[in-house]
Amino acid sequence: MSNVLEPTAAAAVQATFGFQLSDDQLAIRKMVREFAETEIAPHVMEWDEAQIFPRGTFQKLGELGLLGVLVPESLGGAGLTYVDYVGVVEELSRIDGSIGLSVAAHNSLCTNHILMFGTDEQKRRWVTPLATGQMIGAWGLTEAEAGSDAKGTKTTAILDGDQWVLNGSKNFITHASVGDVAVLMAVTDKTHGTHGISAFIVDLHQKGIVAGKKENKLGMRASDTATLVMEDCRIPKGNLLGHLGEGFVQAMKILDGGRISIAALGLGMAQGAFEAALRYSKQRRQFGKPISEFQSIQNHLADMATEIDAARLLTLRAAWMKDHDMKTTKESAMAKVYTSETAVRVANLGVQVHGGYGFTKDYPAEKFYRDAKLCTIGEGTSEIQRMVIARQLLHS
Repeated sequence: MSNVLEPTAAAAVQATFGFQLSDDQLAIRKMVREFAETEIAPHVMEWDEAQIFPRGTFQKLGELGLLGVLVPESLGGAGLTYVDYVGVVEELSRIDGSIGLSVAAHNSLCTNHILMFGTDEQKRRWVTPLATGQMIGAWGLTEAEAGSDAKGTKTTAILDGDQWVLNGSKNFITHASVGDVAVLMAVTDKTHGTHGISAFIVDLHQKGIVAGKKENKLGMRASDTATLVMEDCRIPKGNLLGHLGEGFVQAMKILDGGRISIAALGLGMAQGAFEAALRYSKQRRQFGKPISEFQSIQNHLADMATEIDAARLLTLRAAWMKDHDMKTTKESAMAKVYTSETAVRVANLGVQVHGGYGFTKDYPAEKFYRDAKLCTIGEGTSEIQRMVIARQLLHS
């Protein structure tokens, strides 16, 4: 195989699994890596410190087809596979988890929800501008009392003539204050529990919906996160996605794919943290030699590399299954929980290898450490992933 991407995912995958990436897939990874290193890397700490969402960079990602990775070419997308998508998110996250997160949320949640469940007219109106980067997408299920428990959803949608009237709020919404369109879940029949929740497309520039509190986060600070507040927000009747009462079921299907992207996000950050630690260990000298020659440091590096390879295999398995139209509920959850927790462990060891410098902003170790934790929380906590896995094991 080509050495052009070593020591990144492509080399590790083919060496450990015999999973042969095609020349096109290798070229996509190379393109994304070069973009990340030239367009993102120089600005990572600036964006992080100031909590700047880099809209210009996002538009460039759209021009490269990276905001419509899974969207067919007929709708303006790249028409690629989930395996390709894993590579895209991983390579971006290897440099900056914030950008990887924003790309993942835009692709997997908002855009993919409309692509999977929208009408032809809805796809033409929304998916094409989302896929090309003309619009930025958001997705909202979480509320103050509806995080892991979607039955707690309070946002309502009431039909009034030819319009739906939405009232309520959504929390922790990626792109809430910078986005153009959102897919939001709302209760249309409170007597039916989760089967009374429906999904709607909402223009974020219209009257009746505003971005509320912008979260001041531990990590992922360049990825916009805020609340959305709806007060008598009127949208066309035709903005319902699918049928009434299908919103929750749709959301769970979307999250099966979304969790693969969060696994890829964690994988990329783990890879970045490992490479930073490996590089530093060869440069830092103590007792007259590089610290990489000490057994304790070698043990840390070995553990990091081994867990990353295991996480990569779980993630690629889920992506491959998704590409072959197989149910991935268990496999997506396994990839997500293991890879996200691997990212946290690897980032922690990365700080340790750096020693005191790992606690400073002069090296990337501390940012990987801060960013990685979100992967164990977003799109279903580690606790929820274990519940999903157990349920699949016990009822299969």
